[in-house]
Amino acid sequence: MTSVASLAPWLGGALALAGVAVVASRRRELMIRWCAWAVGVPLITGAFWLGQPGAAAVAGAAALIAALELGGLLRLPRSDRAVLAAALTGVILTAWLTPGQLPRAVAAGALAVAAVPLLSGDADHGLRRVSGGLLGLAWLSVLAALVPLGADGLALFVAVSVADITAYFAGRRLGGPRLSPLSPAKRWSGTLAGAATGIGTLGVLGAASWQAMVAVAVGGPAGDLVESMVKRGTQVKDAGRWLPGSGGLLDRVDSLLGALAVLVVLG
Repeated sequence: MTSVASLAPWLGGALALAGVAVVASRRRELMIRWCAWAVGVPLITGAFWLGQPGAAAVAGAAALIAALELGGLLRLPRSDRAVLAAALTGVILTAWLTPGQLPRAVAAGALAVAAVPLLSGDADHGLRRVSGGLLGLAWLSVLAALVPLGADGLALFVAVSVADITAYFAGRRLGGPRLSPLSPAKRWSGTLAGAATGIGTLGVLGAASWQAMVAVAVGGPAGDLVESMVKRGTQVKDAGRWLPGSGGLLDRVDSLLGALAVLVVLG
């Protein structure tokens, strides 16, 4: 199993090299994004260094922010967003403290999410609210998988991030057929190049199991398309505006969510 201590030098070196490349590019948007990474990478790495409590804290914080952003995209009332965030927090705490009770925690969360519009007697928008809340619970609950994965979860996040960046630049340069109408800017050429570099990153970090490779190559692009579908359906460009260079947190972790979902299915 990968350790955080073995990942730290690679992450630090990659961040430094990326900084040199960004300065050389003289592109302001890349500099802003790198500054966000320079703050976020040490914080997240330090949290994972603490073991399962730290991983649970990262997963919980990400789930809370993502739930609020998704609620905003779907125009859910504040009460629905609060219950969704609480349900996700319960799922992640269960994954840490009593993992054997995880199915019960997810089921209880689903009941709580559905109960809010039901108890309010919302005949006009109840179905939309229940559907949106259950989508959020199913989609974001996979963050609980970060707790038992530990450093392997951190390696997975790094790999899907490298794959995302490669796919963006390779797709623009190589062109070719579009990946999906859900995201016209994405190309098959970029997706395949991203999968190759993502899998290579797993190998360098010592986390290249076949399940992780499938998760990065298939789950990462799928997770990105899921968020693209949600944003197209709501006619919103970004899930948020607070994260420099990335919009919102959901825009940053969408590929990780897809990769984690595939990893959970493959065991």
